[in-house]
Amino acid sequence: MQPAGERSTQVEASSSAWVAFRHTAFTVVWTATVVANVGTWMYNAASGWLMTSLEADPLTVSLVQVASSLPMFLFAIPAGALSDIIDKRRFLILIEIVLTVFAVASALLVWLGLMNPTLLLLFTFLLGAGAAFAAPAWQAIVPDLVPKQDLASAVASNGVGINISRALGPALGGVVIGVMGMAAPFWINALSNFAVIGALLWWRPVSTRTANLPAERLMSAIVIGFRHARYNPDLRATLVRAVAFFFFASAYWALLPLVARRQIAGGPELYGILLGAIGLGAIVGAFLLPSLKKRLGPDRMVAAGTIGTAISLVLLGSVTRVELGFVACMLAGISWIAVLANLNVSVQVSLPDWVRGRGLAMFVTVFFGAMTAGSALWGQLASSYGLPLAHFLAAAGAAIGIAVTWRWKLRGGATRDLAPSMHWPAPVLAIDAEPDQGPVLITVEYRIAAEERDDFLRALRKLSHQRRRDGAYAWDVFEDAADKGRFLEVFQVASWLEHLRQHQRVTNADRIVQDSVRRFHAATEPKVTHLLAASFPSDASRSS
Repeated sequence: MQPAGERSTQVEASSSAWVAFRHTAFTVVWTATVVANVGTWMYNAASGWLMTSLEADPLTVSLVQVASSLPMFLFAIPAGALSDIIDKRRFLILIEIVLTVFAVASALLVWLGLMNPTLLLLFTFLLGAGAAFAAPAWQAIVPDLVPKQDLASAVASNGVGINISRALGPALGGVVIGVMGMAAPFWINALSNFAVIGALLWWRPVSTRTANLPAERLMSAIVIGFRHARYNPDLRATLVRAVAFFFFASAYWALLPLVARRQIAGGPELYGILLGAIGLGAIVGAFLLPSLKKRLGPDRMVAAGTIGTAISLVLLGSVTRVELGFVACMLAGISWIAVLANLNVSVQVSLPDWVRGRGLAMFVTVFFGAMTAGSALWGQLASSYGLPLAHFLAAAGAAIGIAVTWRWKLRGGATRDLAPSMHWPAPVLAIDAEPDQGPVLITVEYRIAAEERDDFLRALRKLSHQRRRDGAYAWDVFEDAADKGRFLEVFQVASWLEHLRQHQRVTNADRIVQDSVRRFHAATEPKVTHLLAASFPSDASRSS
């Protein structure tokens, strides 16, 4: 493994969005996802515009955004757990096939003139549910497509791809509606899914899995994923910053169809152009990111993007001309990619591979949960008090959020080595331990000099977070009242199998913290014991 500092330097050096295209698998999958995302954005633009024709009430129109984002909030966590415990490629192929079926059904309803507001919201929800199950797995396969030193480049490239599709899709959707009718974007969306299905069938990932243990059970994987998130401070910081941004930024996504129709008095072509301007701005922002990030760092980049979003919200709340609306959407797109790219990189570099899908699912859940709640709120405010006030309040909230969340710092690069260290020795057992036998109590005995007591306990507190992140549900440390300098660290896991998984989850970064604790120990190695919950003999087995 490369030293952490060397890896960080290489990641920064390869942060250009184009380095990842040296790898054929990434290029093929990236191209296919861009094609599919163009179809998705055509569908989003068409469904938003169709709803303004079926029901022009601002709250109902904003519910299209709610129906699209709510499934991410509901289903991303179990989807992330699934992506960590089953084959990601096969899982994605299945999900994309199901999405294609839903897309074809919605296109048929629009083509036959049978679509109504309720059905439109239902199919938007179903397509969003499919995307929710796929999203964590899509993000989790990125490290399988490129080597570690090109991960930042791959993340940046994905941002460029998403925003190319965001720029092209809505604009094409508006043009296609005008030329070929309302049903055309729905059909194109269905056909575009075949691109990703084909790419996934072609791709054959190289297996790097060294674990020889059974896969985790779904509910246990979800619980452990939540526990990891709770004790991973870098992930928590990213989630807090995400809520503070996406809740307020959701306003312009939810209300843009009404801005185009009511304030600027345009048609579907204008709505598509405004959405395209957001995507175009994001592409421009992606090219500016590397140089700006070096000067500002991730925290200031997110703050700058949030300020830009607040300005664009003020402009959209007062816009009556096409030109000003285009400028506001361009600024919104530049700001969006500045925030999203930095948050995404912060999540990726905060997660070890074994929990990557679940950690990314946490991010997706927070992302779309904030978007869902925000969209509903801004739609209700616009319905009650008008479009301008809803935009102005969202802008004010975004600006205030910068100050409120500033203490939560983001990670900007892979400065820690999260590869498995595999340095824990295999436990020596005198009895047979069943995989499901538990709980298991692990004790580590330390002998500490009196003058080092406080420093030792401070170091041990950091180690406690690692134990919990890797699967322990309880942890504590005890000081022997009769034997000065003797300390006993204890932690519990649910089963013997879960403890064996802990052995494979400890990272090289964790090892550094563990070594800092063990240096206080007077002897060569602390004494480690494993205590399994005893199984009581049944009464029937007792002799008469």
